Amino acid sequence: MTVPSASSRPGGRASPFRRRPRVLVPAGPPEARTVPPGTRAVVVGGGVAGISAAVVLAERGVAVTLLEAADTLGGRLGSWPHTLPDGTVQNVEHGFHAFFRHYHTWRAILRRADPLLGFLRPVEGYPVVSRRWPAEDLGNLPKAPPLNLLALFARSPSLRLREIAGADAGAGFALLAHEPRLTRELFDDVSAAEFLKRLGVSERARQMLFQAFARSFFCAEEELSAAELVAMFHYYFLGNPEGIGFDSPSEDHLTCIWEPLAAYLRMRGARVRTGVRAAALERVGDRWRVGDVEAEHVVLALDPGGLRALAGASTGLSPRLAGQCASLRVAPPFAVTRLWLDRDVRPERAVFSAVSGEPTLDSVAVYSRLERPSAEWAARTGGSVLELHSYASRAPDGATAGRRMRTELAALWPEVAEAGVVHEYTQFGASAPAFPPGGAGTRPGVRTDTPGVRVAGDFVEVPFASGLMERAAMSGVLAANDVLAAVGAGAEQIEGIPQRGLLAGLPVHRLGRLGRPAPATRRP
Repeated sequence: MTVPSASSRPGGRASPFRRRPRVLVPAGPPEARTVPPGTRAVVVGGGVAGISAAVVLAERGVAVTLLEAADTLGGRLGSWPHTLPDGTVQNVEHGFHAFFRHYHTWRAILRRADPLLGFLRPVEGYPVVSRRWPAEDLGNLPKAPPLNLLALFARSPSLRLREIAGADAGAGFALLAHEPRLTRELFDDVSAAEFLKRLGVSERARQMLFQAFARSFFCAEEELSAAELVAMFHYYFLGNPEGIGFDSPSEDHLTCIWEPLAAYLRMRGARVRTGVRAAALERVGDRWRVGDVEAEHVVLALDPGGLRALAGASTGLSPRLAGQCASLRVAPPFAVTRLWLDRDVRPERAVFSAVSGEPTLDSVAVYSRLERPSAEWAARTGGSVLELHSYASRAPDGATAGRRMRTELAALWPEVAEAGVVHEYTQFGASAPAFPPGGAGTRPGVRTDTPGVRVAGDFVEVPFASGLMERAAMSGVLAANDVLAAVGAGAEQIEGIPQRGLLAGLPVHRLGRLGRPAPATRRP
């Protein structure tokens, strides 16, 4: 897999005011789009990463078999039917997901099913709410850096002089000077909690602006690498020319994403098999066997726990890949509670709110103002539909998490305490990746040293700045590109944001390692 380095033009420094995406991987020549007849691939896992790989491969003429253990596609973006007490069937999901506008790879895949992305609607604002302080809105800022940062400083009461008087200049500049390799060297062995403590801002600024952001990656601050935090701060805010605004589907994910993409794949000859769990990978001559499927090429697009289990039961993997898979860690459980209430919440409540300072509750979404099926139920009954999310729950089980989240929300939104609960549905599980301090270099990359095997997912080490759904989609397309390269076909184009921060490469970054001298700056 040939990709440009992060120091080349496509991954250059974040230029002020630049809006258009960078080409990170150029498209191959038109005459090299199709693969030789008989090229076969099996994709294990039908989430964002697996679907992204399967779409590109099927379009190029690869005979693709997609295996998904669940009955429906989607992984952590999955959706499935649930029957309410009144007999209404609604599709529920693993939780609210923001479709940020700089998710160029994922949006390109979604355009296969809906070229205009008509199912996405903008979500106005990005409020962070707290019991201790007035809400702050991280949305509706200028899109291009550094104007967004300047506007945030001008607007946010958490960034007044007294709130940041004790800030550490080195840690602060590190946020502005992201360079992939150097950031990892300086901060990977430091926890996000230690980094934020050393940053030295007030408790208000820490909770309202940084803590809620850190937890949205499904990890507790103490268990998240500071290098990952800095990289994600660059990716979502300081290097993002599209702004922090985002969209969300106006329909449930099954209806608007997974059923259309499955139909798209089948139209291109792919076999999409749900309810089929891949137990192991076995080398058979020059091919790989997964259950009753054989192919020369394999893309393993499982969650980290699933990949760890499959690799442990497989034969033929290299010691290095087997060791990388065995060392994968899963983040703490996440809890999602959907509530059908007998009345509406106040009209001024935002469609989506991040929550800061609560032990359990991390966000709340008003689904009855977000997607059509929930809105129709609310209009018919006079009620509302809320979703509560705990990204890294410390609760022992789902029932406890749901109860705690309702109590915490009632303290923030008093009308919830007065509402009757018509129905409640809670999920509790652990499938998100962990990014612990010291973990860089231990996770598998897309290309492996096991012939014919690629790995994709939001935990995979990819050569470009990306996060969450976009990292999953990007890794899937990179895996497909590696298969295409192996058979002489050209790459699928990948676009993204500038890879280096506004101050990357400047001497100020030498203040790096939490006050200790950093190594000489070099362009990665």
